[in-house]
Amino acid sequence: MHKSHVFFYFLIAFVAGVFAGSYLDVSYELALWLMLPASIAVLIFWRRSWVVVLSGLCLIFFVGGVLRFNTVYSKDSILTKFSEDVPLVQGKPINIKVFLRGYIDGEVSIKENRQIFTFRVKQIETDGQLTDSNERVLITADIYPVYNFGQALEIFGSPPQVPENFDGFDYKSYLKKDRIFTVMRYPKIEIVEKGVARFDLSGHQSLWEKFITPVFGQIFKFKKSFEDSIARSVSEPNASYISGILLGSRSQIPEDLKNDFAITGTTHILAISGYNITIVGAIVAGFFMLFMRRQKAFWLTVLGIIVFTILTGAQASVVRASIMGVLILLAQSAGRFYSIRNSIAFAGALMVFANPLVLRFDVGFQLSFMATLGLIYLAPLIEPYFKKIPAKYALRETAVMTISAQLMVLPLLIFYFKNISLVSLPANILILPMVPFNMLLGFITGLAGIATPFLGVFIGNFAWALSSVVLGIIKLFARVPFASIPASLNWAGVTVGYALILWWMIKLKKQKAPLAD
Repeated sequence: MHKSHVFFYFLIAFVAGVFAGSYLDVSYELALWLMLPASIAVLIFWRRSWVVVLSGLCLIFFVGGVLRFNTVYSKDSILTKFSEDVPLVQGKPINIKVFLRGYIDGEVSIKENRQIFTFRVKQIETDGQLTDSNERVLITADIYPVYNFGQALEIFGSPPQVPENFDGFDYKSYLKKDRIFTVMRYPKIEIVEKGVARFDLSGHQSLWEKFITPVFGQIFKFKKSFEDSIARSVSEPNASYISGILLGSRSQIPEDLKNDFAITGTTHILAISGYNITIVGAIVAGFFMLFMRRQKAFWLTVLGIIVFTILTGAQASVVRASIMGVLILLAQSAGRFYSIRNSIAFAGALMVFANPLVLRFDVGFQLSFMATLGLIYLAPLIEPYFKKIPAKYALRETAVMTISAQLMVLPLLIFYFKNISLVSLPANILILPMVPFNMLLGFITGLAGIATPFLGVFIGNFAWALSSVVLGIIKLFARVPFASIPASLNWAGVTVGYALILWWMIKLKKQKAPLAD
């Protein structure tokens, strides 16, 4: 057996272990007892039976995945214990207060009449006692004053609370995957000015934090200027739509329009996904290939994707999408979709190792990964059946990519969102060819508006016209009777769904050779 196959099996075993650990309550003792016979079998049958050795090593990697999940998921926080250990007097909790000092550790999200941001706690004070910390708390604050990334704050109020689940949604684990264990709603907030003796933020930051905080601060400032430029140059709701497809910003999109996107199964274009990254990469690659060879253009395209990722704030979901997008471009560049298998498995295993909770609790990760598998593995199998569709204006490629991605995410979409869009396929086929041009026009509009408002408005008219066509198509399909119908699947149904898709792909693979002839 080739070494690449062995490596692939190890990666799959580790990811399977993480997945099993997320559903099964496996203790450390049981995990180690499972690992012991596997290790003994490997030592005894080394160079005697490669089947036994491979099985034993795969079991070791599987148990390693279980232990990795348990290690991360079982982590507690100082603030969690703080909120749980509040002393009682006559059965009622004492109304104690805490001071949390630190800085805003993420982009501030403004929603209607409130702000939501992640706060990195570096110091906790209660009853005059100081405790160092390095935890993240999700803060909900009033709309004013507006806060910014990296801003040092002192937050005063009741101890942070453990988030509560609602409507069957595991909100606690959803936040925990981002290392957020507690939440605070509308505490008293005071901005800490530089040089204040009671709290010197720089004295509590690592060298990495001191370096990265100002860098990301400038990135978010530029992003805000870019979004403001689009808002000045293009009228709403088109401006919010353009910001969505470029930067993943959806907070300003009207609720009725969000519902139209959901009904038509086109919400994915508003999120920074592997598909969006692929579009950005295709635009950048097309530009560079005018002046240089494909190989050099590819690596410059990867650099462009890295810059784009940083521009959007380099959030974990965007980083994952960028990795997926690069893998798609790599597969297309190599021309051999199946040679990318180990790269996909390695990228997925690496992301799962870094944060095991994404495998179960991050819907975006699951959808992005399955869509990527569809684009790389399913698309080449169904492409021969679409030869009658003209290749002009990328119509054939769009149809193949849309069907491949939509089919691969369908079981998960039904499981999570409890409905299925009957107009998703035609709606996506019609609008997806226009998305790259809309992104390009929106990008030029944003830059032009920063340089010269008049030029931004001029180019923004073209971006508005094209986005109006896209939004018009979405609204039209959303009004179709029975455009979206209720549907549901449990995990068993999802498993059966993907088993059927895999069976169909194997069947298509066997038919591909004679069909090509």
